[in-house]
Amino acid sequence: MIRFAEKLNVLLLGIALLSSCVPAKEFQDLQDKNAKCEEERDKLSVENEALTTKNNELESKSRLLQAKVESLTSDSISRAVEFNRLSNELQSLKERYADLQSLQDGVISGSKDETRKLLQQIQKTQEELQEKEDALKELERKLYQRKIGLDKMQTDLEAMKKELDARNARLVELERMLNAKDSIMRALRKKVADALFGFEGKGLTVSIQNGKVYVSLEEKLMFKSGKYEIDAKGAAAIKQLVPVLEQNPDINIMVEGHTDDVPYRGTADLLDNWDLSVKRATTIVRLLLSGSKIDPVRVTAAGRSQYLPIDRAKTPEARQKNRRTEIILTPKMDEILQLLESN
Repeated sequence: MIRFAEKLNVLLLGIALLSSCVPAKEFQDLQDKNAKCEEERDKLSVENEALTTKNNELESKSRLLQAKVESLTSDSISRAVEFNRLSNELQSLKERYADLQSLQDGVISGSKDETRKLLQQIQKTQEELQEKEDALKELERKLYQRKIGLDKMQTDLEAMKKELDARNARLVELERMLNAKDSIMRALRKKVADALFGFEGKGLTVSIQNGKVYVSLEEKLMFKSGKYEIDAKGAAAIKQLVPVLEQNPDINIMVEGHTDDVPYRGTADLLDNWDLSVKRATTIVRLLLSGSKIDPVRVTAAGRSQYLPIDRAKTPEARQKNRRTEIILTPKMDEILQLLESN
């Protein structure tokens, strides 16, 4: 590029020297040539810059490749050193192997058959030892598994024993409570019977059923047929029962009215046997609570109508038995229920 510029300057200088003596046409031709030269110079200048950039890129790639070559060269040297080391070790092993082989050949040559027998016996012994060792390991594994199982069973047994002891203790306590409740109910039944002594056999009975004291009052003692107003004799019996109930605050009281299966001819106040049975129960409840110290929370009034008969026969005698009012005395079961729930 520099040489081309020098030539161009010489040419321009020649043109300047000759411009005074050449015709105008020739001068114009020279100017055209000069313009073309300028254009070619600019084009060559652009190409030169592109080539310069490409040359720089190639130099950069060359440096990278040179670095890679140096790295590979260094790695190759390291590998060569390692190869030499391994080669030396291999040669040493070969020499040791040759020595051992020579020794073995000497032993075998001295007593080949005896050595073979000895090796076979050694191999057989080794196999037997291996079998016994495997069997021992399997036995140890089984024993360990059995020990784990036994430990778990022992733990379960101890837990079950504790639970069983706790259950037995609760059962003993429950039995004690039930016995105490039975004793209380027997004593209560005696107190009630003593209080109503003059009425037993006259339409009144006292009994224990399912751990409860039942005071059964026949209709003839308490009410006129189809009525719920209590008779004087019935009221007197109820009043004699009040002190016993006051003295036993832990006893719940349920009054149940019962009728026979003859349809009740309804009135303005009572529609059917249901109403009559409930009304008789509430009449007795009011009489029990009137002027007494019985907590109303303890008392329940219920009507059973005709649906819980004593005798299901359709005879006048059976219907007479079914027309009754029952006072059911039940001990509070809170402690027993809690104990049962804990079981």
